[in-house]
Amino acid sequence: MKARAVLAYALGLVLVLGGCAQPGGTVVAHDGPAPASSAPPPSPKPSASPRPTRTATTGRPVRPRPNTLPAGLRRTTGARTVALTFDDGPSPAWTPKILDQLRAARVTATFCVVGREVQRHPELVRRIVREGHQLCNHSWRHDVDLGRLPVAEIRADLVRTNKAIQAAAPGAPITFYRQPGGRWTPEVVAVAKQLGMRPLHWSVDPQDWAKPPAATISHRVLTAVRPGSIVLLHDGGGDRAATFAACPRVIAELKRRFGVTRLR
Repeated sequence: MKARAVLAYALGLVLVLGGCAQPGGTVVAHDGPAPASSAPPPSPKPSASPRPTRTATTGRPVRPRPNTLPAGLRRTTGARTVALTFDDGPSPAWTPKILDQLRAARVTATFCVVGREVQRHPELVRRIVREGHQLCNHSWRHDVDLGRLPVAEIRADLVRTNKAIQAAAPGAPITFYRQPGGRWTPEVVAVAKQLGMRPLHWSVDPQDWAKPPAATISHRVLTAVRPGSIVLLHDGGGDRAATFAACPRVIAELKRRFGVTRLR
């Protein structure tokens, strides 16, 4: 009996000093701090990142893009006759060929020229003017987000392009401005008007910039055209073989159905 009593006493003493087993195998002491857990502490929740500033592809801050076209854009000729416009040149590969077609058809057009292309090919600007066509400022480098930039940057871009045009063809009037991509804002409209240029949009866009076949370009133009339409085409900015191939039929049909006019 004595041996059993001694054994029971010793076992009780061990439990008091060592603590009691808990479910899950963790041992919790009756007194003193709990032992450190072997699991790592939970990571703090990440804080929300600040919303990034809206920027153009160049990283410059820009205003949000308008959902509708602003007022004050020229979208028709104001008469029954229609007008042809060519964007993104001058191109040494395609502008001379388009000019040859226009001369053969005895019609004139408006060329919306990009400043850096004017600087590279001033002789083509002189030919455009010499053959009776109009010039339109189409920004320095075809920046579709130009109208969303600060007004001072818009003005600097348009002024720089006008200077290049005037250097190529001194005294030639620059009657219009066309915003690349048609992404107009009230600010770019206002700057163009302050510089003496009328904002020129369009009413027929066959999307020839995407290089569909010539037959598709012709069909799109001749299906959509109405009295007074302004037709958007391209003589620069890439391979314009399809546009060049479509022009004879387009020009002949427009002349027959409506007449082709010089914008005023």
